[in-house]
Amino acid sequence: MAAAKKAVLGPLVGAVDQGTSSTRFLVFNSKTAELLSHHQVEIKQEFPREGWVEQDPKEILQSVYECIEKTCEKLGQLNIDISNIKVWLDLRTQSTVENLSKRIPGNNNFVKSKTGLPLSTYFSAVKLRWLLDNVRKVQKAVEEDRALFGTIDSWLIWSLTGGANGGVHCTDVTNASRTMLFNIHSLEWDKELCEFFEIPMKVLPNVRSSSEIYGLMKAGALEGVPISGCLGDQSAALVGQMCFQDGQAKNTYGTGCFLLCNTGRKCVFSEHGLLTTVAYKLGRDKPVYYALEGSVAIAGAVIRWLRDNLGIIKSSEEIEKLAKEVGTSYGCYFVPAFSGLYAPYWEPSARGIICGLTQFTNKCHIAFAALEAVCFQTREILDAMNRDCGIPLSHLQVDGGMTNNKILMQLQADILYIPVVKPSMPETTALGAAMAAGAAEGVGVWSLEPEDLSAVTMERFEPQINAEESEIRYSTWKKAVMKSVGWVTTQSSESGIP
Repeated sequence: MAAAKKAVLGPLVGAVDQGTSSTRFLVFNSKTAELLSHHQVEIKQEFPREGWVEQDPKEILQSVYECIEKTCEKLGQLNIDISNIKVWLDLRTQSTVENLSKRIPGNNNFVKSKTGLPLSTYFSAVKLRWLLDNVRKVQKAVEEDRALFGTIDSWLIWSLTGGANGGVHCTDVTNASRTMLFNIHSLEWDKELCEFFEIPMKVLPNVRSSSEIYGLMKAGALEGVPISGCLGDQSAALVGQMCFQDGQAKNTYGTGCFLLCNTGRKCVFSEHGLLTTVAYKLGRDKPVYYALEGSVAIAGAVIRWLRDNLGIIKSSEEIEKLAKEVGTSYGCYFVPAFSGLYAPYWEPSARGIICGLTQFTNKCHIAFAALEAVCFQTREILDAMNRDCGIPLSHLQVDGGMTNNKILMQLQADILYIPVVKPSMPETTALGAAMAAGAAEGVGVWSLEPEDLSAVTMERFEPQINAEESEIRYSTWKKAVMKSVGWVTTQSSESGIP
């Protein structure tokens, strides 16, 4: 087809959403924030032995190229000229929790005050330490200056800008802040932390802002296009939800829930088990913004459990129908502490319970109680945030797969007793990454000034019960939580929080 006939839509922005289980490439119109096309590829996880999770970086890279090629083909079929794609960027989703058996010695607070993170197998430093201790090839490569180390975003940027032939070894402040080697105050790799984990600083990527040109694509359909934005998953959703004001918060409903509250230019340390993290730094000379993060371990996972383990629903969508039939849990409460309670309790001894059962309780009530459980857990984290920040939220912005469930959204508004606001375009993570890339100096196709941000259409859920009823339900939930605690008395290996 002749190029002249192709539709011109103004600058397009591409975003790679690199997840643990899939890779996606999405293309947006930078003027309207409309999603034009996307492609998704599933990626494999290997479990070589219990507690070990591995992924193949070459397979991930291949999946990125495949998604880009397929999306560009789709755009061609829609008569959209791909030469309008101005930006390409990378974005990571939190990496798989690796259950390293090795305990790390050391003073917890020293790590936490610099990184905002609790000492945990979840973050990258311990994984690199493990590789250096256990894989001779990695040790040898480091000794011979042939090794570089980074997060999934830095691997993709390095590979896509040429790899061994002049690739750019860099990451952004949000991804760096999840390694346990990065000082979130000075915004640099921390010498003391690197010594603590015995990791040579020379292998680490350069840390850049979340919105600047890192390098150019060296191959594929988008050869020569600048890579100009990089954000961690939760930060990208915060930007995509346009939570740029101090005190604005968003909750992403996936397998678990991730609640982030923008605390502005100050680091707020939590007294209630929340993480302090870098929210974004949208330009080399722009200030850094921080956030408090709380996670609910079990959200979508409780729906899957009802489907796969109990068989009371055949598909995840069915739960809405069951819950709608009864419109109440009839006094039944479900605490899905399958692997202990996370924030704000941090109780590894807890286990899941369903209580308040009578002879009238049926599967519809249990389905309803499961949805309520997601909302109660979110309220607990929001309460902890309010106590840490001192700024009660006026509303909660939401995204993620489960937000399609209208009963869940209404319940969330009732239980929080504030409006819940959902954008009509659910791909906020990829949108946030695209915004950061499009706003980069030297690209400049996306303005992040409040007056220029195109108004996203929102669906609002207002609380529909009275405040007193909301409080009664919440205090009963807390009673149920207390009943779930102290179930596992011996510290068996399966009871620890990963």
